[in-house]
Amino acid sequence: MNMINPEMKLLLNNEQNVFFTSDTHYNHPNICSGTTKWTEGGTRRDFSSVEHMNNTIVNNINNMVGQDDILFHLGDWSFGGFDSIGEFRDRIVCKNIHLILGNHDHHIARNKGGVQDLFSSVQYYLPLTTVKPGEKRNDKHIKTRFVLFHCPIASWSGIGDYVIHLHGHLHSNEHSKFHPGKAMDAGLDGNNLDPYRLREIISHMRGRPRVGIRLGLDHHEANLANL
Repeated sequence: MNMINPEMKLLLNNEQNVFFTSDTHYNHPNICSGTTKWTEGGTRRDFSSVEHMNNTIVNNINNMVGQDDILFHLGDWSFGGFDSIGEFRDRIVCKNIHLILGNHDHHIARNKGGVQDLFSSVQYYLPLTTVKPGEKRNDKHIKTRFVLFHCPIASWSGIGDYVIHLHGHLHSNEHSKFHPGKAMDAGLDGNNLDPYRLREIISHMRGRPRVGIRLGLDHHEANLANL
């Protein structure tokens, strides 16, 4: 695995869609309100059981992302031990999943049991360019550039050239997921546990200024007592 990959360039066809998500935390009991042992801080999803949470996440992804589409997952794939990694992957129909490693993806980072082979690529940081053909014969291709990283970056390469920064880690809700500039938390907690479509991201970022991130409170700071 290359820890930092060279730029990935995707030339998409009109039938192929790109999606982004992060922080699925599959099989994580403390993020589920019905099973958590956390007394303060941290994200709680409103489910009575981990199984219900897992099924909802899997179904939401499979209902949107087809097997020939492309899914970029920005880290914190699963919990509950090594076996959860393959279990979660086996349940997702999409054949093309690129993983940006999160702070909890230890087994995948070490490639325990060759687990990285479950993904199309694995890296900590990824510059990405998507090129979508125009809808009509003479339309220009639509090119969009991204920087993908699990944690938010205050200022990233290409910030002055309209490059979009997508991250996870913060578990932002729908009201706090956007930063002042062309950056956002792509985690599923801010999108009704659904992945984001490429065109949604482009629409959200259109017209935003070329400025860095001004970070608020990270929920991990409030949760230090539970470590």
